[in-house]
Amino acid sequence: MRLTCALLTRMKHWSKVYSNLPDRYIDRVTEQIYWKTPRGKPQYLPRTLKRNRIHFSIHRPWTQPFQYENQPNSTHQFVHVEPIKNWSFFRGDRVEILVGPDKGKQGFVKDIYQERNWIIVAGLNTKLECVGKTKDYPGYFIRTEKPLLVTTQVSLVDPSDLKSTPIEWRYTEEGEHVRVSARTGRIIPIPEGSKETIDYKKPEVYIDNPKDTLAEDLMEVTFDAPLKTFEMDIMDKMGIKEDRVPKKYYWY
Repeated sequence: MRLTCALLTRMKHWSKVYSNLPDRYIDRVTEQIYWKTPRGKPQYLPRTLKRNRIHFSIHRPWTQPFQYENQPNSTHQFVHVEPIKNWSFFRGDRVEILVGPDKGKQGFVKDIYQERNWIIVAGLNTKLECVGKTKDYPGYFIRTEKPLLVTTQVSLVDPSDLKSTPIEWRYTEEGEHVRVSARTGRIIPIPEGSKETIDYKKPEVYIDNPKDTLAEDLMEVTFDAPLKTFEMDIMDKMGIKEDRVPKKYYWY
C-alpha cells in the first residue's frame, strides 16, 4: 500500500510539535477554500470547493514559501510516500547516515517532516547554496542541511554501543510501548528533546505568562446552560410573566 504526499491535507503530529501552534490555526493556513455554498441555499449543492492536493516539503504551512509552492495553479511531481505505522525517529535521537558523502557519520535529529518521512540531521547531509546574489553583488555561500528519508537513508543508533541498529516496537511488562534494538535487545528510550518546543525545553519548567490561561481558571464554570429557550431565559431574569394566550393554528 502506498500513499501520495499530494493527497495529504494535514500536517502530522511530530511535524508540528516544536512549533507549539494550535491545530485549528495550522488547518486554517493549510487549506485553500475557493468557494462555499451560501447558507440557506438548497442542501444538494456542494458545500465547499477547496484544494484537495497539498504539496508538503521542508516549508511549514504558516510560511510564505509554503503558500508559494501551493498556489492555485501550481503543479508538482507525483511523489510516493511509504506509510509508517509507528513513527520511530524523534528530536534528539542519535542516528547514523547510510548514504551520500556523510555515510557512516552520526548526528542528532534536528527537525521532523513526517508527511514526507524526512528528518534533518544537525550539521550533516549539507549542500552549498548561494544566497543574496544580484547583478551587482556576488552573494555568499552557506551550507544548508537537506532532508533524509527515514526508511532507507538513516538508521537509529543503539546508545549501549553507539552502533546503528534496526529497531522494533514492543510492549514491556508494564504495558509501555517502547523501541527495542533488534541487534542487542536493549530499549532505546525516546529522548527528552522530543518534548521541546519553541516556547520551552520541558513542559514541567514552563513559566506561565500574564496572557496564559491558568490551570485553576479551567476548573471555574463561567456559563451554566439552562434547559430554556433564549426568550424564556430573558423573561425569567427580567421577571416577565407570560399572560397572553397563543392563537390556534393548524398544520396541513
